[in-house]
Amino acid sequence: MPLLGPTDELPHSPRRVLVAGTSGAGKSTLSAGIADWLGLSYVEMDALFHGPQWTPRAEFDADVARLVKRPEWVTEWQYTSARPVLLAHADTLVWLDHPKHLVLRRVVVRTMVRRLRREELWNGNVEPPLHTVFTDPEHLLRWAWKSHGRTRARVESVLAGEHARRVAVVRLRGQREVDRWCAGPLRRASGRGEESVR
Repeated sequence: MPLLGPTDELPHSPRRVLVAGTSGAGKSTLSAGIADWLGLSYVEMDALFHGPQWTPRAEFDADVARLVKRPEWVTEWQYTSARPVLLAHADTLVWLDHPKHLVLRRVVVRTMVRRLRREELWNGNVEPPLHTVFTDPEHLLRWAWKSHGRTRARVESVLAGEHARRVAVVRLRGQREVDRWCAGPLRRASGRGEESVR
């Protein structure tokens, strides 16, 4: 299938949807919105992966294997062991290809708000102290900076690979394109008429 943009019609009604993008791109927000709009179930990959004290859950791969056996779902396309399994069962991949400055601004704001509020994330975890951005090479802010270009390479491999004929890939650059796609092709694929997408 050709790479689709924010105004291109979807070739089918999505039932198994992946949302790809750098940390801070808005994967979880869009995933939850797609699930709500299409009446699908949303499963958050971070909630499956992170155990107490940020340790990976031993059950993660088994949970992903169970997830993809469902007839419908929406989730984020992340984690090395999960990506090929998810892709093998997906019918739609939405790529949030936002500019680096937008992603980093969102990551900084989100991280600061979560830390200041001591917001509990997954399995009792909270954001570490803000100063750890300078001491932890795997800190989310540093990771977002380093990994920004990797999603493009992954999506390009999908477009050139064995799943290209089966998986519809939608590229969205910036929030305006996300909003345009949600209000247009996604709305029409849902069959819910002229209501606005939230």
